Amino acid sequence: MAAPFRIVFILYPRLTQLDFTGPYEVLARMPGAEIIIASKDGGELVTEMGLTFANLRALADIDRADMIMIPGGPGQTQAMQDPEFMAEVKRLGESATYVTSVCTGSLILAAAGLLKGKRAGSHWAYRELLAPFGAIPDDARVVRDGNAITGGGVTAGIDIALTIVADLAGEDVAKMIQLAIEYAPAPPFNSGHPELAEEKTVAAVKQLFSAFAQQRREAIDAYVSGAN
Repeated sequence: MAAPFRIVFILYPRLTQLDFTGPYEVLARMPGAEIIIASKDGGELVTEMGLTFANLRALADIDRADMIMIPGGPGQTQAMQDPEFMAEVKRLGESATYVTSVCTGSLILAAAGLLKGKRAGSHWAYRELLAPFGAIPDDARVVRDGNAITGGGVTAGIDIALTIVADLAGEDVAKMIQLAIEYAPAPPFNSGHPELAEEKTVAAVKQLFSAFAQQRREAIDAYVSGAN
């Protein structure tokens, strides 16, 4: 009997919960998957919008992972600046068969040195921040380059996870999971990507993100400078 395929979701405070729960819903249904949900200290953590996750494992207590999956969120910058957290990401990621992320989780993978020379995706507002880490920004919703599978923001996590299931368990299994969760997107507005949205909508979202985007850029510049 084959050993379970161990998937470790690496969480941190102020993550965007759908970045985690979307792919979790898919990957937890994959035959043979062993799902571990962990954070630096284990126990509880609070997400971006106040939802609390409990009973998390401590990263240091996990000896290995076949795959790591890191969600994005506004807490990504602080997580990236935590040396103990990053050391655990690097340890588990370097020996994993796959390193995967959703949204700005790719910035954590990149900061850990796991995306150097690879194409990688992220949320459209922050995608260019992958470049300082030696990754190649790619605007695809799902980006596969070698053992790295990354992609766009938040809702892209479901697409990323289905792509992973198709790779590991076959397209038939992925299609069954997609049907089981009735994943058939039909958004009420054609406004889910900056190339599709109205200019005023794009401008408003950029304004909403502007202050935090600048903080994130400054933090990444400082991180890269300190690492060199």
